[in-house]
Amino acid sequence: MEAFGRSQGQPKTAKIVLIVIFVTLVFLTIIPAFYPLLGYPLYLLKASSPKPSPATAFDSREGELRSSIRISEGEDCDIFSGEWVPNHNAPYYTNTTCWAIHEHQNCMKYGRPDTEFMKWKWKPDGCELPVLNPAQFLEIVRGKSLAFVGDSVGRNQMQSLICLLSRVEYPIDVSYTPDERFKRWTYTTYNFTIAYFWTPHLVKSEEREDNRGPTQTGLFNLYLDEFDERWTTQIEEFDYLIISGGHWFYRPSVFYENHRIVGCHFCLLENVTDLTKFYGYRKAFRTAFKAINSLENFKGITILRTFAPPHFENGLWNRGGNCVRTKPFRSNETALDGDNMEFYMIQIEEFKTAERDGKKKGKKYRLMDTTQASLLRPDGHPSRYGHWAHENVTLYNDCVHWCLPGPIDTWNDFLLQMLKMEGLRSHKEMLLSGDRRMRF
Repeated sequence: MEAFGRSQGQPKTAKIVLIVIFVTLVFLTIIPAFYPLLGYPLYLLKASSPKPSPATAFDSREGELRSSIRISEGEDCDIFSGEWVPNHNAPYYTNTTCWAIHEHQNCMKYGRPDTEFMKWKWKPDGCELPVLNPAQFLEIVRGKSLAFVGDSVGRNQMQSLICLLSRVEYPIDVSYTPDERFKRWTYTTYNFTIAYFWTPHLVKSEEREDNRGPTQTGLFNLYLDEFDERWTTQIEEFDYLIISGGHWFYRPSVFYENHRIVGCHFCLLENVTDLTKFYGYRKAFRTAFKAINSLENFKGITILRTFAPPHFENGLWNRGGNCVRTKPFRSNETALDGDNMEFYMIQIEEFKTAERDGKKKGKKYRLMDTTQASLLRPDGHPSRYGHWAHENVTLYNDCVHWCLPGPIDTWNDFLLQMLKMEGLRSHKEMLLSGDRRMRF
């Protein structure tokens, strides 16, 4: 130090001190403004433990694709891989405290005798997944909007979210139409809006009035290369979009492309080739993602909620199948296979293509992988407890939707964690951007 002399060292030291003070002031000023999404306090975020997650019951093909899709860069813990563990603090609402539960998922009202299915939580391999904190969630989404796009399982998740948030506030109905398939709700204190857009096939579709189909559950025309404008024209204003679908593709359908019939799924129409439900499913997701990527003014984040397997046993859904188990599976007791695996893989493959194409246009895609957690919960469905036993109604045992309260509440635990990680990602991007500016 003596070699540089006092006259040069003191001014240089003072300059360094001033730079450090300036950078510190900038850092402290901009983090509260920009940290997760909406000025969410940094000190409330609890980072997950970065331990590697062990192998799951999924096969290597799925693992290779999924390994590159994380909810946050730099996080080794995959919150979507794990086991169900007892949670004696649950449930966090009941059918008497939440009015948002759909009648067909109101299992306790209609006499389900067991209650243990409500008392589990998801434990990821290598880290913890906090149960949704409603005040924390609403603070993160203050001033934002969230749309659920898909079928009635998507509505099932939205109603779960309303119930979980009801401990803090109920929303008010601000729907533009009395049509129950297109609802909007606003949390006035937080200026947070949620919406539901009914689109069971994700693309333009209609039921053929002249034919109930081979299964007597309807025969549908699916226009696989045409947008369903009932939702594609409405989503540009939303900050988050959760898209999902699957179960309606089991129903007999006729596939159209370029305004002509190209095939079908189990339509049994003369001179129409059966291309299987997987053809329609892939094309539908491809078109739905194409619609999102074509929206110039959509600046939100698209979240794919992956396929949740049904749990029919001892028969098909329309042939007496039922779900009567009362406990979750362990991950080594079952595996994703057959139709469930194919639906899942199609989603992942189309998601990755859409993500790659969308990135060129500034679009953001994230994956909410609910498949494994859902696969392990055969006990969480309404079965016959979606109506009174004495009612004269034609309803199949429901092993597709989820009782509320129930396992589907965990999907919203995933959602909150993803929003937190999105905040971390934005924070990192902001710091990197600031670092680049300082270098120049």
